[in-house]
Amino acid sequence: MTVKDTNDRGAVLDIRRLTVDFDTPTGTVKAVRGVDISVSKGETVAIVGESGSGKSQTMMAAMGLLAENGRTKGEVLYRGDDILGLPAKRLNRIRGAKITMIFQEPMTSLDPLYTIERQLCEPMVEHGGYSWSAAKKRALELLQLVQIPSPEGKLKGYPHELSGGQRQRVMIAMSLANDPDVLIADEPTTALDVTTQARILELLADLQKRLGMAVVFITHDLGIVRQIADRVYVMKDGEVVEEGEAESLLTSPKHPYTKMLLDAEPEGRKDAVPDNRPIVLEGQKLSVAFDIGGGFLKAPQVLKAVDDVTLTVREGQTLGIVGESGSGKSTLGRALLQLLPHQGRVRFSGHDISNAGKREMRPLRREMQLVFQDPFGSLSPRMTVGQIVTEGLLVHEPGLSAKERDKRACKVLEEVSLDPVMRNRYPHEFSGGQRQRIAIARTMVLKPKLVVLDEPTSALDRTIQKQIVELLRKLQADHGLTYLFISHDLAVVRALADQVMVMQHGRIVEAGETEAIFEHPVKDYTRELIAAAWQNLEPISGN
Repeated sequence: MTVKDTNDRGAVLDIRRLTVDFDTPTGTVKAVRGVDISVSKGETVAIVGESGSGKSQTMMAAMGLLAENGRTKGEVLYRGDDILGLPAKRLNRIRGAKITMIFQEPMTSLDPLYTIERQLCEPMVEHGGYSWSAAKKRALELLQLVQIPSPEGKLKGYPHELSGGQRQRVMIAMSLANDPDVLIADEPTTALDVTTQARILELLADLQKRLGMAVVFITHDLGIVRQIADRVYVMKDGEVVEEGEAESLLTSPKHPYTKMLLDAEPEGRKDAVPDNRPIVLEGQKLSVAFDIGGGFLKAPQVLKAVDDVTLTVREGQTLGIVGESGSGKSTLGRALLQLLPHQGRVRFSGHDISNAGKREMRPLRREMQLVFQDPFGSLSPRMTVGQIVTEGLLVHEPGLSAKERDKRACKVLEEVSLDPVMRNRYPHEFSGGQRQRIAIARTMVLKPKLVVLDEPTSALDRTIQKQIVELLRKLQADHGLTYLFISHDLAVVRALADQVMVMQHGRIVEAGETEAIFEHPVKDYTRELIAAAWQNLEPISGN
């Protein structure tokens, strides 16, 4: 399908000469500069580019979801009618009903205080004219449609009780509730492991084929684009620099920026740490169990999230922990940091902290830091970047003056390749990749010994991933840092870790030196993970 063909058919959604500006304390930020994008019925259009390229802000503007300091001009035509700047009451008849959006971070988008059923039903009642009883029936149908197991039970559950892949399926179900014409998917597979990612993409392709909707897929992952897209728009610095049919653009790109995106991949290998380096972290026979279900006259069930795990990490070493969603990777990391109750022993820098209380752990907290998977959820929207980065200093170095804290903030922001001038802005004014850099800066300002990095690059495009990998290597070399690197991105793990531990169902299925694991995996599960990550991606049937 050519661009001309699409225009001849008439676009369901047609964005013309769109600009988006943000007013900030340091001046106007031009996020989108005269963008034209169109999508027709039954078509999948991908918008690709690095973090901060303007791809998400383009579609947020189209949906009328910009932050208060955002200004926009141009036209957003839905079936020929300009909806840009419509009053909220009129716009709500379209967004959430005819044009819907799956957001990048489902755990942030879903309300932790309400059941899945209520969150599915509310947009149907609000936008679709459903009664509550009809909405509840439709909610069950939607969970069945997106292939969530045991949907009746999941309706009564809460977001934290679902896996990452299941939460994303709930977001997809919510977006389909009112039979939309256009589905905008903003990095919907970013935080998912390779096998779950493949299932979500197959689900979206199947739903599009069955429902005939147009899909706008925002991503930094060109491997995904190769699988799903009919046409592609490449954005850089708020502008479209190249567009065309997916197959021709990905095989014969014309713009240097598109070529650079296609070539980007984390590089290099980490040098092994000598066996005589001191042990920083040691876990012995660690287990973490959760009571699930249960109730009146019903015995609770026990889920072993971590089951008899033993590990050792030396000074300057990076231990990569990989596995699918629900394998226990993140739970293990939190248990090692004494953030979850567990059985077994944990030693940090030679001290047994297995039964340490809050008072005993407090002086160690600055030395044992955690970078979360979801930067937007972990950064306070009411604090400036400078306040966020220096918040820990107020606790751990209370003697510092405001001027000294500000100086430290400027220095660490430069270390993570952010302009210190940005410290007066708020998190919503940054891209996903920039927000993760802020989260890393907040950790590094305390000069820790051990950093647990929980999917720190999952929201980043490949070019930024390369920079973050180099940054983490430099910080490690300069300060002798020890990393526990939790990730489903095997390319990044291979570039950064010198030891790898593979987890499945809470247990270690294989462990060893990075190159040995990747080149000569012993277990079938490890081979399947590596094959899913390395395979040449083929288009999904139905497109």
